[in-house]
Amino acid sequence: MKKITVNRELCDGCLDCQRACESLHESSRITILEYDSSFYPIVCQQCEGQPCSQICPVDAMTNLDVDSAKCISCGLCSMVCPFGAITITLDTAEKCNRCADREEGPACIQACSKRAISMVDTDTIKANKQQEFIAKLAGNGENKAKKNSFVNVVTAMGRAKKALKD
Repeated sequence: MKKITVNRELCDGCLDCQRACESLHESSRITILEYDSSFYPIVCQQCEGQPCSQICPVDAMTNLDVDSAKCISCGLCSMVCPFGAITITLDTAEKCNRCADREEGPACIQACSKRAISMVDTDTIKANKQQEFIAKLAGNGENKAKKNSFVNVVTAMGRAKKALKD
């Protein structure tokens, strides 16, 4: 799954992302808040459990969007959102859909002059972290000169090979 993320070290709080989003939609679906001299994004994370869609009395919420024809603007979705990422207008609830209808991708990413906003694929990040961890366990990390890796020390095969060498 792809998610929008903001690099706090690059973000200067210019709010170009908010303005770009607002120009496409009735209101901005991303909010940048300052806390302790850093800027933090508030944007829908398309939760797996989707508390917003579970509580919606008219089934207007989906993983990526809001069916504005069904939405009654009750605000229940906004109350249960763990990120505070759902905006309620007079007509409907709104949340980030990662500009699914735009070929060029999310407007907030394109508007960011500092390139602080990006789209990341969580499955790719997870797979990379798993490979790094396996490499460390197998002793193929940065310290390749070290012959006794964690796996060799712990496994019976490693102990047997060590005993035969001695």
